[in-house]
Amino acid sequence: MLRPTFAAAAIAATLATASPALAQDAKMPRVISLSGQGEVRRAPDIAFVTTGVLSQGATAAQALTANTSAMNALFAALKDAGIADKDVQTSNFMVQPRYNFQENKAPELVGYDVSNNVTVTVRKIADLGAILDKVVQAGSNQINGIGFEVSEPAASLDEARKLATQDATRKAKIYAEAMGVSLGPVMSISEGVSFAPPMPMARGKVMMDAAAAPVPVAAGEQRLSVDVNITWEIK
Repeated sequence: MLRPTFAAAAIAATLATASPALAQDAKMPRVISLSGQGEVRRAPDIAFVTTGVLSQGATAAQALTANTSAMNALFAALKDAGIADKDVQTSNFMVQPRYNFQENKAPELVGYDVSNNVTVTVRKIADLGAILDKVVQAGSNQINGIGFEVSEPAASLDEARKLATQDATRKAKIYAEAMGVSLGPVMSISEGVSFAPPMPMARGKVMMDAAAAPVPVAAGEQRLSVDVNITWEIK
């Protein structure tokens, strides 16, 4: 007669243990999650240009000597253009042999190439065209692209954040109204930030007989955008 009593007690204990979990599952909130995007456009106020010199010689030493002389002239031109030392940084230096390839013959060593490039930060975009002209006249025969940037994007990104939040909230209200519910408190927010700079100038070598007039440069606008994901509880 004791066994049924013990069995009933065991079942009751199991239900008592499981009931909090079942109750917790039953109380899990209903949610709605939407993403929004905010975008602002600003004219960039800083530019980056990579420029340098490619020199050739019969020996590595000859090529290096020629390159060093040309780079010293380039550094002098940048300083004369008002570029601070902190805004000039070596970005690439290369020494490599140059071969003549002919069919059915072993490659013939004909000389050496030395390439030295620096990345220059131009803090006055209005001066960029004149600076490009100066470096070419100083001996630069390599310009490997120009990039633009907004130097202080914080305020613009904050504006984009507000627009992204408004966009997500607007869409969430539309869905809530369509389903006959209302939005409750916000449960989570996450964001992603992206920058879309203007298209840089094409890469390529610069001809030494460039015109003396300043190079025309168009900075365009930079797009700063924020993506936000927001989750609301549904009432």
